[in-house]
Amino acid sequence: MSNSTPWPVPLPDCITAERNGNLAILTLNRAPKRNALSDALVLALQGFFSSLPADVKAVIMQGAGDNFCAGLDLNELQETDITQSFETSQIGQRLNDTIQFCKVPVIAVLKGAVIGGGLELASAAHIRIAEKSAYYALPEGTRGIFLGSGGSVRLPRLIGASTVMEMMLSGRVFDAQEAHDRLRLSHYLVEDGDGLAKALQIAAKVTANAPLANFAIIQALPRIVEQDPQAGLFTEMLMVGIAQDDEEAKSRLRDFLARKMNKVSRP
Repeated sequence: MSNSTPWPVPLPDCITAERNGNLAILTLNRAPKRNALSDALVLALQGFFSSLPADVKAVIMQGAGDNFCAGLDLNELQETDITQSFETSQIGQRLNDTIQFCKVPVIAVLKGAVIGGGLELASAAHIRIAEKSAYYALPEGTRGIFLGSGGSVRLPRLIGASTVMEMMLSGRVFDAQEAHDRLRLSHYLVEDGDGLAKALQIAAKVTANAPLANFAIIQALPRIVEQDPQAGLFTEMLMVGIAQDDEEAKSRLRDFLARKMNKVSRP
């Protein structure tokens, strides 16, 4: 991309990133492994999302090669005691919490394998764009394991607990079209190879919003849906006050009202 510039600091080999204006384009860089989540990759992603430059307004996350992410790197799985299992789960949960509650919106471009931990990773993003090659599975039941990176919380809220259970028990695979039409797992469905272009288009709209409004949306909404109605209404009221007290929001409102008055006053 002609507007892209290198990332300003060195990154581990398992990820790459570049700047495109006020966007960060992050790539999981383990194509020979279908971008499976090794410990090194999880920690690299955690470090990236935890240290975004202040002038980055959105992140586009994609996978190198033909796949987004094929889940955990099974070559790294070994017999562990319960304490080690807890620690592994906490690392994955921390990463996906960091993405969900990132200071800026995160747009995931999905293609090829979006499996297990890869689907958990995708579910933490705020906007999901699927290419038609994408396919989704939760094979944890057949492998004798369980969702461990927050997927048991996020995925039932996205596609329903019954669907998640059936996918885990049977190993069922959903293709991109069915997952989009029936499950609404993706927000946009595009032809193969068009995912990044669509993400850039959507990101341009997202980053044109007032930054505080974006921050309020991605921070408040997930919390409001977890609250009882009265607490949710109070949180909403607080966010209205915070967002509308922002100077940029006030300026945008004045500009909107001025344009509206000009239209009304025209003969």
